[in-house]
Amino acid sequence: MSAPVLAKPQLRGLLAKRLRFHITAAFILSLGCATMYKFGVAEPRKKAYQNFYRRYDAVKDFEEMNQAGVFQYGKP
Repeated sequence: MSAPVLAKPQLRGLLAKRLRFHITAAFILSLGCATMYKFGVAEPRKKAYQNFYRRYDAVKDFEEMNQAGVFQYGKP
């Protein structure tokens, strides 16, 4: 009974072949993550800031804080 014949392992160009695959996969994965962050985090945050500052009245906010005693004028 003879042993089965094994195929020869690829020794030349193995690193280049593996790197080509992994660099492509890493590039696609990073683009996907960046896109998900942009539309999942950055855009909603930008919209929330726009909505907040559209309705924000700084003078009214100052007067409310002054009424509440947040500011201390001339007191150390």
